[in-house]
Amino acid sequence: MYDIHLILPDTPGALGQFGVLMGRAGVSLEGGGMFLAGGDGHAHFLVEDGERAAQAAREAGLEVVAVREVLVRRLKQEVPGQLGAICTALGDASVNIITLYSDHANQLILVTDDMDKARAVTADWQ
Repeated sequence: MYDIHLILPDTPGALGQFGVLMGRAGVSLEGGGMFLAGGDGHAHFLVEDGERAAQAAREAGLEVVAVREVLVRRLKQEVPGQLGAICTALGDASVNIITLYSDHANQLILVTDDMDKARAVTADWQ
């Protein structure tokens, strides 16, 4: 699975147009989100085929910032403090979290600056 990070215009309907575009390209959005910063929409979405998603976005004139591999983990929802615990474990290992969100199956999606180390440090949350 991959995280596609792209810039969307800060205009009504831009996110809807992106969703339609991905659907037409046969790309399912499995999780993610968007936020506005500095007048731009920063969108991060979980996709199975990162290259297909990026190609469709670029062909539509959208700026693709990055396509990155993700780490999928499951927090023990019945145990308070799980997000803090996993983030602390990564921080203690000097792994920086670039992006974090949930997918449609309530799994934690992580993009980090050291995926190998992140995999090892978060093995308890597999």
